Amino acid sequence: MARTPAARRSAGAAKKPAAPKVGFVSLGCPKALVDSERILTQLRAEGYQTTPTYDAADVVVINTCGFIDAAVEESLDAIGEAMAENGKVVVTGCLGAGPKSNIIRDKFPDVLSVSGPQDYTSVMNAVHAVVPPAHDPFLDLLPPQGIKLTPKHYAYLKISEGCNHKCSFCIIPSMRGKLASRPVGEVLREAEKLVKSGVQELLVISQDTSAYGADLKYAKGQWRDRDYETRMLGLCEGLSDLGAWVRLHYVYPYPHVDHIMPLMAEGKVLPYLDVPFQHASTRVLKAMKRPAASEDTLKRIRAWRNICPDLTIRSTFIVGFPGETEQDFQLLLDWLDEAQLDRVGCFQYSPVEGATANALADHVPAEVMEDRYHRFMEKQQAISAAKLQRKIGQTIEVLVDEINEDAASVGRSWADAPEIDGKVYIQGKLKPLPGQRLKVKVVDADEYDLFAKLV
Repeated sequence: MARTPAARRSAGAAKKPAAPKVGFVSLGCPKALVDSERILTQLRAEGYQTTPTYDAADVVVINTCGFIDAAVEESLDAIGEAMAENGKVVVTGCLGAGPKSNIIRDKFPDVLSVSGPQDYTSVMNAVHAVVPPAHDPFLDLLPPQGIKLTPKHYAYLKISEGCNHKCSFCIIPSMRGKLASRPVGEVLREAEKLVKSGVQELLVISQDTSAYGADLKYAKGQWRDRDYETRMLGLCEGLSDLGAWVRLHYVYPYPHVDHIMPLMAEGKVLPYLDVPFQHASTRVLKAMKRPAASEDTLKRIRAWRNICPDLTIRSTFIVGFPGETEQDFQLLLDWLDEAQLDRVGCFQYSPVEGATANALADHVPAEVMEDRYHRFMEKQQAISAAKLQRKIGQTIEVLVDEINEDAASVGRSWADAPEIDGKVYIQGKLKPLPGQRLKVKVVDADEYDLFAKLV
């Protein structure tokens, strides 16, 4: 007679133990998000499951950010909440390294472990000490691309760690170390897995994408894979063969970036550059210890646009840097008129503990910074709005992010990185799913977004 499940259990079949549960909080920039994805992938490989509630977790991991004061406060709040509701907390990330790491132990002496970014071993060892891995052979196999925290159709691709610059307002090198590039073959294999899993957009990130490979000493035949060299151009050539959108972030305006422009003009890499110019006054840039002068960057922009007229450039700037005069600020506004950037973010200077800029003289009063911020944004808003108006009537390709049955669906063009740039609102009911690419005709625009109809 066939035995029922109940009969099998009563006959002594071993009950599968519950998988240990981990709560996970990821804070900070896309580079930190990639660190979180790698930790979660390792946790899943060892049989751990994630849980959205503190009380159900055997242990909580918090990946912190420690760059500016607001990020530090957010990280400390998250640690405090997890300690209050769970008590078994592992802390990692940028706040766990550099000059601010002692804050965590001073404020929360009972945290289980404190480690810096990319220190995956310390995180796993701390988790193991609380609850051993399941090592259950019946758990589902890991997806080949690992655990992702982004929507299925786009992913961040981190090509290096650390940075060799010594910008006076930044403490990232003290947290993430010096530049360490990943071999091009390793990066391309990860990218191939992502594309095969359905990723339509690869967002290339690092602290300095233009410096990719510069830390490696070359000998004949070294640091190559399938004819691609571990350099920025070789990486872009390799990624361009995968058929996905390739978007470049954190690109410094070095001369060799010119060599990427033909790939963008041919549509092999998105005609989009995220360049952290930060300022235009030579005097302020020198105080910031930035590696470029404003007249050079304008020449670079003109050279890029001569090769690739459709190029979209986004950037970030700091106003109110110590010693910035009204004349310096006016130079920045004049530079914006010349540069005609497409997308711009602006921050008011905020002291960062451990940054050398704190010791500079003539800190700008808060009310002056606020005034300059609004004048800057008003100037750039007019530029951005005019550039978007010129797109009305054009047919463009968009990547669909969200389908709405009762309202306009949401997509992005090559000019729009997720979460930081504008959107394209597509009128009419759409049958495609998020992650598909469509041709749409632009019918209207405002200061930041486009409105379109399906072609």
